[in-house]
Amino acid sequence: MISVIQILLIAGVLLLAVYSYRLFRSSYLDAILIILFLVTGVFFIFFPDTTTKVAHLLGVGRGADMIFYLSILFFAFLILKLYAKVRKLQQEVTTLVRKESIDKAIATDEKKSN
Repeated sequence: MISVIQILLIAGVLLLAVYSYRLFRSSYLDAILIILFLVTGVFFIFFPDTTTKVAHLLGVGRGADMIFYLSILFFAFLILKLYAKVRKLQQEVTTLVRKESIDKAIATDEKKSN
């Protein structure tokens, strides 16, 4: 029998998958990863004892602990990915500002010459 929490979790996973796909629909790899996470999430929601079995295979005591540890790694990966994107944007802004400054200096120099 499906419990209320399972319905809520499945709805949440589906909403996240749809939102992620709409946000990152740039490649097939993104769609494949979203579907993989969706299927895995729904599977673990329907069969929560499986997480404990997988956790024991990996040397972790409980399935909830394994999910927690994997979540920490996933969020660390996301933070590093976002940091790299911010650094890239900072470099692009710096390049644009330098180019604009040089263009203004050249324009000002040309006005003084005339």
